[in-house]
Formats: sequence, C-alpha cells, structure tokens
Amino acid sequence: MSKQKQDLGKGIRALLENMDNDENAELLRKKKDQASHSTFVTLSNIEINPFQPRVDFDDEAFNDLADSIRIHGVIQPVTVRKLPSGKYQLISGERRLRASTLVGLKEIPAFVREANDQEMLEIALIENIQRENLNAMEVAINFKRLLDECALTHEQLAERLGKNRTTVTNFLRLLKLPPDIQNGLKDRVISMGHARAISGLEDPVAQLDVYKQCVQKGLSVREVESLVKHYTPGSKKKTTPGKTGSLPSHLRRVQDEMSSQLGTRVQIKQDRSGKGQIIISYFSDDDLYRIKEIID
Repeated sequence: MSKQKQDLGKGIRALLENMDNDENAELLRKKKDQASHSTFVTLSNIEINPFQPRVDFDDEAFNDLADSIRIHGVIQPVTVRKLPSGKYQLISGERRLRASTLVGLKEIPAFVREANDQEMLEIALIENIQRENLNAMEVAINFKRLLDECALTHEQLAERLGKNRTTVTNFLRLLKLPPDIQNGLKDRVISMGHARAISGLEDPVAQLDVYKQCVQKGLSVREVESLVKHYTPGSKKKTTPGKTGSLPSHLRRVQDEMSSQLGTRVQIKQDRSGKGQIIISYFSDDDLYRIKEIID
C-alpha cells in the first residue's frame, strides 16, 4: 500500500494533523498549526454544531462523563470554528460541551479551526464515526451523508476512514432493511453480523421472518447465515416471472421503497390507462395493526 493511502487511511488524523504526502498538504499544515494549542472559550459563546451526526446519547455514559468533568475538568478540548459574528460554532465534542454546561462550567478548552461548511461536516462526521460509540445505524447514516453531502466516492470514503470498501458497502446496505430490523440494530437487539446476513435477502417479508426468528430463538450469526441460505432459493421461487419486470422503473422504485418502509411485501399493478392497485401483504392481525400504525 502506498504512503499516501496509508495516510488517508488514518481518517480524521490525516485531515487535521498535516500528513506530508496528502494532496491537501498546505491546508493541513495550517490546521496542524491551529491544532498545536488550545484556548479557553466561554460556553455561552459556543453554538451547537448544526451538522451533528449523532442522534442518540447514552444517558448513563453521559452522566459518567459529567461526573468526571465535575472532578477533573475537561481533559480533551472540544473543536470549534470562529464565526464572523465573533462567536464560535462547535465542530466536535458535543457530549463534552453539554456535560460541561450541566456541571456549571463557564468556559471550556477548545481547538479553534478554520473550516467551511463542507469541511466542518466532513470533520464532524468522520471524527464521530471514529471516536464515539455510534450504533451501526448511526454509522450507516453518517456514511450516506458523507457520500451525498461531501461528494465522496465509496473508495474515497473507505480511504478516509481506513476501512475496506466492502465494510462501507455492508453498512450502507443496512439502510435498505425494513424499519423494524433497523430499530432492532439501533437498539442492539441484534448485531451488525446478524443484520449483514439478513440483508443478503431481497424479500422484506423473508428478512422480517428471519429477524423475528433470530430474536425469538437467540440465534447466532452463523445460524442466521444458515437460515438465510435456506431462504434464498425460496425467495427466488416466489417471484412471478414477468410481474416485476413489467413495471416501469419508477414504479418498481416506489414499490421497493414502500416495501422497505412498511416492512412487508408490496405489489403495484398498473393498467395501460395509468390506473392501478397497491397490494400490501400482512401475515397476522398484529402485523396488520403494525402496518396501520405506520400508515397513520
């Protein structure tokens, strides 16, 4: 592997610590100078990061952090950028900022960076992915934001994170799973390994069935992988030749999106006049009421 790729693989460190062979070396040297020292910034002068990629904060871990700051102070400075108004905007370190406010601190140590909106978003996303205990769904969402909002390719994203491209692809596939499975992964009812195996099925009904068996029986990842192999031939047989292919691509996309959102099989039928039907499958009274709640 080349020196440049090794440097890029260090992710946020390469962005902030002046890796000599990076194509943005001049910008990174400036950032290194900025990172060499911190200053104290008044808490009331810091605005929350509008690009904050983290949605959920663990209450117990947050309270432990607050207790630590109350006793020892803030050991790791937060990162901010200075705004034209003279105030500061948080780039990373929201938990430290919130905990410091909770315990009544008036100021906090901070590294002051120069960063435009795009750089700020990329720094915040990558740093949180690498330094915080994000759940798999948060990681997947952040990967998608980096691809879409920072205009990165899969290869560039993998390099910045120091990960294999296959890992990036596996996380992005989680976003196509039915909501119930995404929530199970978010709440750590199942692991990333379970979800990756389930995502190998294309039929949302089969995905949900495997997920429910996984939870009810406490299946291991290997057992889920075996179950998925059992389902794959059946899923293909359930597909009626010509049915899906007869739909225009935009209707197939709508059909797939609805199926994912509702967590069940959805079939769209359309005649030549443009009129049609939407058929939503359910498999029990509970399943029916679950779908009704989503639609309501």
